[in-house]
Amino acid sequence: MVIARAEAFAPATVANMGVGFDILGLAVEGVGDTVIVERRPQPGAVMKSIEGDGSKISLDADKNVATIAANALLQQLGSDVGVEITLKKGLPIGSGLGSSAASSVAAAVAVNALLGEPLAREELLPACLAGEAAVSGYHADNVAPSLLGGITLTTGTELSSIRKLPIPANMRLVLVTPAVEVSTALARKALPATIPLKQMVHQTGSVAQLVDAIYRADVRAIAHAMASDEVVEPARAHLMPYLAEAREAALAAGALALVISGAGPTLCAVLDGDSDSEGVALALEKVYLSRDMGCVVRQTSIAANGALVLDSSSA
Repeated sequence: MVIARAEAFAPATVANMGVGFDILGLAVEGVGDTVIVERRPQPGAVMKSIEGDGSKISLDADKNVATIAANALLQQLGSDVGVEITLKKGLPIGSGLGSSAASSVAAAVAVNALLGEPLAREELLPACLAGEAAVSGYHADNVAPSLLGGITLTTGTELSSIRKLPIPANMRLVLVTPAVEVSTALARKALPATIPLKQMVHQTGSVAQLVDAIYRADVRAIAHAMASDEVVEPARAHLMPYLAEAREAALAAGALALVISGAGPTLCAVLDGDSDSEGVALALEKVYLSRDMGCVVRQTSIAANGALVLDSSSA
């Protein structure tokens, strides 16, 4: 049986989880990017169309992360199959939700499905990283949770350097994405080149506390550790509109913490259970709307499964 068409979805991510810069990330339930791949006579992957990006993303196969990931996978497999890609963006670019990682992951998963899934999900990591590297650098803090789901600890770019951590049952998230764009390059440029030893000790201690709290499923301790960043947030705070006001509003409405998601400007509120989710969402929305700034607010949780094959159809 020859599969002629395949469709895959890859979830958004919250990278860093506050204190875990470039090493921690989680997959977000219910929002992400979708890729449809269809066979074509000529070898290699090309971009057919992009929906939902406002014409901001290049159709050039050498510049689009989805086609780069697809071609990397075809090369990894030594395949001369040709595919054309339709990318449906559910995530805005420059949002801090792992947009480029989601596109890369969805493309690799869809192409693998089109070829009859010759590779296990974990084996798609190099191709996904190749796509992500074109925009955000060769690191897996977004790619790993989007591909594998849940919470991931990533200390390198090899599969052996990635660990899936337990998902605390009661941990809920409220995400607010202001209507501004923050590029990963700009956010990285804002970071300090060096940090004092005292800050390093505090930061590594907070990461250790966070991992410990995750294993104990202690959401309050998780939130406390996530909010303990003394290195990255202070350097990037000026890029996040109304960060202080949003944090104050979220905490007053019942959130346990509010941290920057990835490079921002999306902010992630952490809650213990669902009871305060609606109030936190409304409070965060009010912060931006009262200042004439649009925003998107999402009440969500951690996606356990990562990328999914939605459909595959035979010729």
